[in-house]
Amino acid sequence: MPVLHTPTPLPHTPTTGRRLCTALLAAALLLGAAGGATAASDTSGPASASDTTAASGPAAGADTAAGPAAAGADEAGWTAEPAAAGAAPARPYFYLAGPAGTVLEDRLALTNTSDRERTVTLRGADAYNTAAGALAVRPAEAAGPRSGADPGAGSWFSFGAATTVKVPPRTRAVVPFTVTLPPASLPGDHPAAVIAAADGREAGVRVHLRVGGPTLAALTVEDVSVRGRGARTVVAYTLVNRGNVALAPELALRAEGLFGEVPGRTARALPVELLPGQRVSLTEPWPGAPVLDDVDLTLTVTAPGAAPATATASAWFLPWGVAARVGAGLLGLGGVALAALFLVRGRRARGAGPADEEPVPAGKRAPEHELTGASR
Repeated sequence: MPVLHTPTPLPHTPTTGRRLCTALLAAALLLGAAGGATAASDTSGPASASDTTAASGPAAGADTAAGPAAAGADEAGWTAEPAAAGAAPARPYFYLAGPAGTVLEDRLALTNTSDRERTVTLRGADAYNTAAGALAVRPAEAAGPRSGADPGAGSWFSFGAATTVKVPPRTRAVVPFTVTLPPASLPGDHPAAVIAAADGREAGVRVHLRVGGPTLAALTVEDVSVRGRGARTVVAYTLVNRGNVALAPELALRAEGLFGEVPGRTARALPVELLPGQRVSLTEPWPGAPVLDDVDLTLTVTAPGAAPATATASAWFLPWGVAARVGAGLLGLGGVALAALFLVRGRRARGAGPADEEPVPAGKRAPEHELTGASR
């Protein structure tokens, strides 16, 4: 299980020296804050952060998407959902599994709740994560090979002659479909959806599709950085699913500052289902971020069946209002000291004689001659 870490500080800027500089700066800022009545009201923010760079993953977010989570389009006068078998309870999604090379079957229920006939077009679609972590499906024009890649699971669906279905008013139609797993399909999860379209609107029904074989749960956390100030401070990071099954990750944040441990975030479930091969960029609110400190962050992400993934980053937190006042004061003192130095040097230069001339004793002075203009 690969774990990515932020590069350690460069040799010429060791952590000890950095923290010593921060302590000195903190002392100066505190002294400056004592002289200003409004210092306590300044908000803080990170001055810098150390990030980890990761290899790029699938560029799924570039595709136009329609969300598969909406199982119906009741406001449009029709709905789409998995068909229930007899008295069995309603299903929120399809779940299909089998070994490579087999054909799986299920049924979709289309219900026309309006007073006019509806013409519904059906297709299969690949599901993926958007850059922000939401689930989405690829549009019809994107079904099939993308940039030389193999066709996704959306191309495995077949509705036979029922690709276009006419549903009479106030009628429920049940449409069978098949999913053919290619003999060379890889084991693991292949997220997909059944998409129904009518009258310019689409409804997606999620399909949890798994090909039999070995499964691997693996993820990494990368690109950790700190953004914002004060109560709006957030920790930005990227999650990458490097396995072949969907993951439900949890995140915990630990922070160690110059003055001891800083309040972080306890482990909590993230509101995202991370699909195989996908990467998402997320932010974690950090209301406990310090006002003035040099903090080392450790971000830990776990998921059932996967080894914990960690990444680290460093951030400086400075109250910029106080820092500006202290800097202005130091600059003013420096200017006064420089002006005084030039003034003293100027006075010394005017009062001193030639440097190579020495005083001569009175008894050894040469006789003075009176010039009369006559030759002697």
